[in-house]
Amino acid sequence: MSTDDERRVVRELVAAHGRTYAEEAGIRLKDTPQPLYRLLVLAHLLSARIRASIAVATARALDEAGLGDPRRMAEADWQERVDALGRGGYRRYDERTATQLGDGAELLNARWGGDLRRLRREADGDMSELRRLLQEFPGVGPAGADIFLREAQRVWPEAAPCLDRKALQGARRLGLPAEADRLLDLAGDTEPAVLAAALVRAAVDKDVAGDAQDHAG
Repeated sequence: MSTDDERRVVRELVAAHGRTYAEEAGIRLKDTPQPLYRLLVLAHLLSARIRASIAVATARALDEAGLGDPRRMAEADWQERVDALGRGGYRRYDERTATQLGDGAELLNARWGGDLRRLRREADGDMSELRRLLQEFPGVGPAGADIFLREAQRVWPEAAPCLDRKALQGARRLGLPAEADRLLDLAGDTEPAVLAAALVRAAVDKDVAGDAQDHAG
C-alpha cells in the first residue's frame, strides 16, 4: 500500500469512526474530578471481555443511577451497584465488578481525596508510575490503564501521543504500519485520542476495518 493509500484509509476510518469512547458514554472530558472518575470507571468496564457497546451503556447506566462520582459510588450499597450494572447489560461480571467499583472508590477517596488529578501529580510526569498507580484500582490492569490514558491524553498532555497495543492491532488489521510515529504522520491534524479510538474500533470489529479499506479504494 502506498503512503497516499494509507492516508486515505486513515482519513476514511477517522471520518466514520473517529469518536472517543468517553464521548460515546456521554462523558464531557475535562481535567476535573468527576469526568476523570467517570473515565476511570469506563476504562475498568471496557477492559473486561465484553462488547464495548455494553461497557459504554453500563457507564451511562451508572451515571444515571447517581454513581458518577467516587463519594457516591463508595456510599452506595453493593446491591445498588449490581442493579445499575445489570441495567447497562453488564451481567456477566456484575457481582465482582460491583465490589471492585466500591473498593476502588474508597481507595480514591482515602488516598487521593476523590481526585485523580492528585494521582497524576504523584506520578509527576513519569508515565510508568502513572500506569502503575492506575493499576492499584481493583479491576484495572494493564489494559484498563492503557484505555484510561488513551482517552485521558486529551486533557493530560504528558500521556500524548498514546496509541496503545489495541490501537496498533487495529492498524495491522487495516494494513497500516503498526508504528505510532508513522500513524500519527498519516493522520495529519487528527487528535491522537481520536485516531486511537478509531483504530481500536477497527481492531475489535473487522467490518469497521473493511469499510475503511473499501471506501479508501
